Amino acid sequence: QLQLVESGGGLVQAGNSLTLSCAGTGGTFSDYALGWFRQAPGKEREFVAAISRAGRVTNYAASVKGRFTVSRDNSKSTVILQMNRLKPEDTAIYFCAGRYTVTGATPTRDYTYWGQGTQVTVSS
Repeated sequence: QLQLVESGGGLVQAGNSLTLSCAGTGGTFSDYALGWFRQAPGKEREFVAAISRAGRVTNYAASVKGRFTVSRDNSKSTVILQMNRLKPEDTAIYFCAGRYTVTGATPTRDYTYWGQGTQVTVSS
């Protein structure tokens, strides 16, 4: 049973960067494709980025493409979301999610394992 714990959230000014980490335990980390999602107050949880279990394939939401980068280190059971040129509209709780298959996916329903989330607040 994969367990995920996010860290690295915080308060930053617009235009700055932040790095989120997600550590996995309780399973063979490289067996899982991983995704990042976010949820702003009053809004539905939305897809941000995903990475295949070997790290070869990534995909991004249009709103973050070119600013965010997802990567993973299976030897450390960690997935990273590097967020650059942050905007106030990036403010949300960010969640890490896992699915027991090769590639990531965009719908939240395709993920079985979820972390508790980490708050990111971008001030203007």
